Amino acid sequence: MATDYDTPRKTDEELHEESLEELKAKRAEAQSGQIDVDEAEAAENLELPGADLSGEQLAVRVVPVQVDEFTCSRCFLIHHITQLAKGEGAKAICKECA
Repeated sequence: MATDYDTPRKTDEELHEESLEELKAKRAEAQSGQIDVDEAEAAENLELPGADLSGEQLAVRVVPVQVDEFTCSRCFLIHHITQLAKGEGAKAICKECA
């Protein structure tokens, strides 16, 4: 759950003023959100682990490293030459890793 650190904090007196019933009511209100989901539609898009994907074909075009690109020796990502921090060739390091 996200915490908003900019909200004003309650003093000890304010914390003791809230009763247990109020806290339970607030929690029940927060959890009462209902979402209408079509179960049949949700089941169609669900991929089960171990599903047979042998008939599927992927169409991915692999582009080799360009002249103005380098592979970082630490993170192994391909970056544009403007991201080069130091080194050359196999010892090149990007600005994010430097």
